[in-house]
Amino acid sequence: MTAGGARPHGHGRAVALMVGVTLLWSIAGVVTRHLDAARSFEVTFWRSGFNAIALGLAITALGGTATWRGLARASWPVWVSGLCWAVMFTAFMVALTLTAVANVLITMAIAPLVTALFARLFLHHRLAARTWGAIGVAGAGIAWMFGRQAEAAGEAMLGTAVALAVPVAAAVNWCVLQHVGHAASRARAAAATGGAADDFPGAPATDPQDMLPSVFIGAVLSALATLPLAWPLEANAHDLGLLALLGVIQLALPCLVVVRLTRVLPAPELALLSLLEVLFGVAWAWLGAGERPPSTALAGGALVLGALIATEAPALRRARGGETPAGRPIPD
Repeated sequence: MTAGGARPHGHGRAVALMVGVTLLWSIAGVVTRHLDAARSFEVTFWRSGFNAIALGLAITALGGTATWRGLARASWPVWVSGLCWAVMFTAFMVALTLTAVANVLITMAIAPLVTALFARLFLHHRLAARTWGAIGVAGAGIAWMFGRQAEAAGEAMLGTAVALAVPVAAAVNWCVLQHVGHAASRARAAAATGGAADDFPGAPATDPQDMLPSVFIGAVLSALATLPLAWPLEANAHDLGLLALLGVIQLALPCLVVVRLTRVLPAPELALLSLLEVLFGVAWAWLGAGERPPSTALAGGALVLGALIATEAPALRRARGGETPAGRPIPD
């Protein structure tokens, strides 16, 4: 992307798309609350199944049959990312059946901070002092939610515990995608300067655009893992219509878009924009299902969202000003 007039236009379009992504993601809670007979693992099975069908058709349309022929030879990042998507798809829907929508979404909102911590441990990224502080504050917010739920209801606490699997898997997934992106950039730099591929050891032979099948892998794994637990299937026609909506519109479409957007928008900006899912999701559940957010979620959520904004806003300003983001890897 050039530094000329095309950049703001492209950036604005990417931001608008990301807002649309969060809006689609956010309807899961309110739609789930209107199911008649499907419960727990069956909800996850049908949603992941419809997601897999939609993704299979979309990926075939985008890449043709060559995509599937190359899948068996895909490098390890594709399969690790696919496993992460499977955990996210499964844990998210199971958590929604166990606790309030607000608890699930606010727990998921710590994903950028968990990602920052994992990036420091596994990718050797340098973390600013404010990021460490934000991790501590967000952790306190989640601990507050856990503590109050333990006093009130064990099922709500279990739901929040299941929801914690989502930001952990998301953090691993983001680190894998970032590793792939950096490796591809180094390989391109080597080709441009006449260097050999061996100059950059450890770089997987995977282009970022080839990570789209990992979302499909995650959907298939999620559906297969939950089918035995979902049996016997009890969803009626009304439920199947809503679950198809979740699988195709709420999940498949935005996931395809967000994988592309990771190559356009800087990580701090993506992290901030993704917080809109929390606001949209809580609002949908309140207005569309009468699910008033519990006070524990509001208090813990204020700490989590405040910590995220405090740590990501300065990085976003630097990224827009053309400075090197703090999350860049430290050269060996």
